[in-house]
Amino acid sequence: MTDPTPTRAAPPRMALLLAAVLAATFLPGARAEACRLALAMGFDVSRSVDAAAHEIQIRGILGALFDPGIRDALLDPAGPVALAAYEWSGRREQRMIVGWTLVETPDDIDRVARAIAAHGRSFAGLTAVGSALAYGHRLLARAPACDAQILDIAGDGQTNDGPDPARVYARRDFGAITVNGLAIGGHESGILAYYEREVIRGPGAFAEYAPTHRDFAEAFRRKLLRELAPPLIGHLAPPPRAPGAGRKGGWVGAPLPGRAGAAPYPQAASSPASARRISATVSSTP
Repeated sequence: MTDPTPTRAAPPRMALLLAAVLAATFLPGARAEACRLALAMGFDVSRSVDAAAHEIQIRGILGALFDPGIRDALLDPAGPVALAAYEWSGRREQRMIVGWTLVETPDDIDRVARAIAAHGRSFAGLTAVGSALAYGHRLLARAPACDAQILDIAGDGQTNDGPDPARVYARRDFGAITVNGLAIGGHESGILAYYEREVIRGPGAFAEYAPTHRDFAEAFRRKLLRELAPPLIGHLAPPPRAPGAGRKGGWVGAPLPGRAGAAPYPQAASSPASARRISATVSSTP
């Protein structure tokens, strides 16, 4: 005797497959699943960074974003990179410059550059490296889902306000986050050794060195190329050391020219018009 209870036909396999594809395409956060790297960058704006040094820093960041090699690395077909940037000074002085941006096209890079160029400096206080690390840790907790996470801390001084880096690392779980550093000389002696000893941590971590603020642009560019190149997080061979340099630091690199007669950054934007617009924004920024 057959069962009179009607049965529901099983959905065709193609329909199930289509539903899975649509869900993977349109569910919130699915677009970021292919992200290969979440890179959060923190820049020192404490009182040791005067107006001229801060301008060099901004121009160096923009120069890197318009560098053809870095743009190619950001747009590598292996997957997009998520970028965020913030400025930091004292223990309660951190502010976003640009929020998380998934970089998939040249226009995305230009959008990050415009945000950085338009941002006005917020602080000029003490130097709280530990607090900058804690802020970056919270920022990465809100990052898109990516294969790797890197926190960059650039600065020219040791902590003189708030918790020191060791205390922050003891209280927060940084897990697989790599923390790289860009130590800027000329203000405090032994700054590179401090960054290597106290700041950097995690798989493949390294500290790049700029002998002075005028060397920031080239050092920042080198750092980004190391971080963005496969297999990510600092496995490239370091550049040659300058003749007579000590055991640490002194990387060879052309210093950023002074403002007089120098272009703000390489004109390698996605279009000449885009580069001119952003250049004008930088030139008019106080």
